[in-house]
Amino acid sequence: MTKKLRSKTPARTTYRHGDLRRALLEAGIALARAGGPDAVVLREATRRVGVVPNAAYRHFASRQDLLEGVRSAALSELANAMEAEIAKVRRVKSPEEAARATLRAVGAGYLRFAFTETGLFRTAFATPELLGFTGDPARKGKSGLDPLEILGSALDQLVATGLLPPERRPGAEFLAWSSVHGFAMLVIDGPLHEIPCADVDSIGARVIAMVEQGL
Repeated sequence: MTKKLRSKTPARTTYRHGDLRRALLEAGIALARAGGPDAVVLREATRRVGVVPNAAYRHFASRQDLLEGVRSAALSELANAMEAEIAKVRRVKSPEEAARATLRAVGAGYLRFAFTETGLFRTAFATPELLGFTGDPARKGKSGLDPLEILGSALDQLVATGLLPPERRPGAEFLAWSSVHGFAMLVIDGPLHEIPCADVDSIGARVIAMVEQGL
């Protein structure tokens, strides 16, 4: 797994016709990808699109409104990254091993996105709102699930195969999520920032294994 390199600021593209809301949202996503949530500024988005700032207010009432739209898009991309990792899981005869492999893939996809799309990852968690309870389709991946729901589905597979006792299922997603997300943030913004990429991969795999075995 490769840690994110600094992104170059994308060239300005001028809005000419079509869906202005979508154009502003895409500009906001580009800003977040390069600089995280603090870089999502409505005036800069309008500048990149090539319209006057007042035009944006017909679609986004405030900078926070644009940030929420970008955040939803970031969560959707995270969900798609997790689903892509799940899709790599080879079919195995044992339902138990398939369930274990799916949970590991969920964690691996989460970390891969965190380290390769760091700006979007930060933006996805820029507000304290809890995932999995909004029902907003803009935050979901191609499967129709958001990142927390994808994790929950993997945990349900563990229960269905007898690997996770039903009485230990409630709240298990928060234990797993806290462990993997905490590791990601230690690498991105904390004291693990300077460790070699190979060590990040190794420790990340061990964190995921710890979650799998500890549940």
